Amino acid sequence: MKKFLINTTPWETRIAITERNQLENIYFDAIPNNRLERSFFRGTVTKVLPGIQTAFVEIGQEKAGFLHISEIDRELAITRMSDLTDDQDDGFEADECAVPAQPAPTRHEKPDMNKILKEGEAILVEVSKEPIGEKGAKLTTCFTLPGRFVVLMPNIPRICISKKIGQAEERNRLREIIQKSLPEGMGAIIRTTAEDALEKEVVRDLNSLVKIWETIQKRFNATTKTEKLHEDLDLVLQIIRDNLDDNVESIVCDSKEVEAAISRFIKEHAPEHLHKIKKYEDPMPIFERFQVETQIEQALHSKVHLKSGGSIVIESTEAMTVIDVNTSRFTGTSSSLEETIFKTNQEAAEETVRQLRLRNVGGLIVIDFIDMSSHSNRQKLFRQFEKMLKEKDKFQSVVLRVSEFGLVQMTRKRSGKTLQQQLTSKCSCCSGTGFTKSLQSEAFAVLHRIHEMLAQGKILGNITVAVHKETFNFLINTQYNAILTLEREFQCKITLAVADTDRLNVYNIYPSRGSSEKGA
Repeated sequence: MKKFLINTTPWETRIAITERNQLENIYFDAIPNNRLERSFFRGTVTKVLPGIQTAFVEIGQEKAGFLHISEIDRELAITRMSDLTDDQDDGFEADECAVPAQPAPTRHEKPDMNKILKEGEAILVEVSKEPIGEKGAKLTTCFTLPGRFVVLMPNIPRICISKKIGQAEERNRLREIIQKSLPEGMGAIIRTTAEDALEKEVVRDLNSLVKIWETIQKRFNATTKTEKLHEDLDLVLQIIRDNLDDNVESIVCDSKEVEAAISRFIKEHAPEHLHKIKKYEDPMPIFERFQVETQIEQALHSKVHLKSGGSIVIESTEAMTVIDVNTSRFTGTSSSLEETIFKTNQEAAEETVRQLRLRNVGGLIVIDFIDMSSHSNRQKLFRQFEKMLKEKDKFQSVVLRVSEFGLVQMTRKRSGKTLQQQLTSKCSCCSGTGFTKSLQSEAFAVLHRIHEMLAQGKILGNITVAVHKETFNFLINTQYNAILTLEREFQCKITLAVADTDRLNVYNIYPSRGSSEKGA
């Protein structure tokens, strides 16, 4: 059974989902926050770039959002292009038109951003991805409004059903419920949580989303300003909405305000779970009490130890994430090496699924399981891994069968920042490479730089070289003769000093008193 553990402080809210005291997911929400994802805006088109089929839309944030043509719903594109074709002769006499009127675009015609949007016009947009670095928010007009059982698609008339709902009878039941209740021209995605839900619960969820959409439209038509029209629930209630089911044992929070907000939400949307809300009263911090803090720290390490004694190593690059499985100290209880390897791979597969969720790893992933000679075992491992992803991971993934090299290749949907990106930054010493130069290499780099500056006349006369304490000791103890050689070659005095720095690669070379830099 799962537990939701919610820790609230004046600076941050943290939500942990645990199962059998093992951390499965962790979410962070800084206070104050400026979360934009799933928010709706009345925006203004500021620039249309047909070369890259993108428009920039001002939404009242620090940076304009960008809207690619792939994020414009088909009906809007066809309507806009049809309107443009009908009006293209406006302002011209018939004999002044160099280009004859074109037929109205069809559904098979390739959309053209230049024909769909005009600079200065107002447009309703939804933020599909938060701003990252220098990039503004990613926008869309393919709108979605998530509920507990249904995701409403107000301008995409299509009904989709979660692949995790496997029974054909249940899929048909849910489809019929939605078809009867869905307004004309709208679509919906039926979520996994809708499985076995009562019809009245699904309809109530759908109707509440339709009302929200109607409110958004009214606000868009009632204002002429660029402003936010709607935002999603705060993070705590989002997690409750998206994950609350019969497998949840309790919702434990250490804040009266958060407890009250959760109670109001659950009372309205899922009253049968109201008894699961509990107020945490222990003086020990809630994340310490349930060993969450320790598990968060462990999730930032590349190596994960398995209960059997084996391990997996997780390394991420710009292009992909690579996971390596090792037997390590596991010798197995069977005399068969093949059986030992198979059991290690099985445990590694289960832990890999957990780590992908916990670390929020997406994109291309390659898993190097320990090579097995048995084709039957390879197939069993693949089916087990695929089954666990389907049952325990809500994000879509595609897995290829075990390759000839014993590798499993897969993709997993990206969603926001990884755990590492949220909690860490690039090391100021290694710049994210994970390595720094050796003491000898840094010392030799200093000597090369001294030689270069003296040889090129960048410093005239005596010089002082301030270096890290360890570099200073290395130069004095092992390379003092090199310093003397440089002094003789350039007829100068070189003074070594200890710099006030913690970084081995930081040093400073400057003229001693009475000397000068070239051009000074």
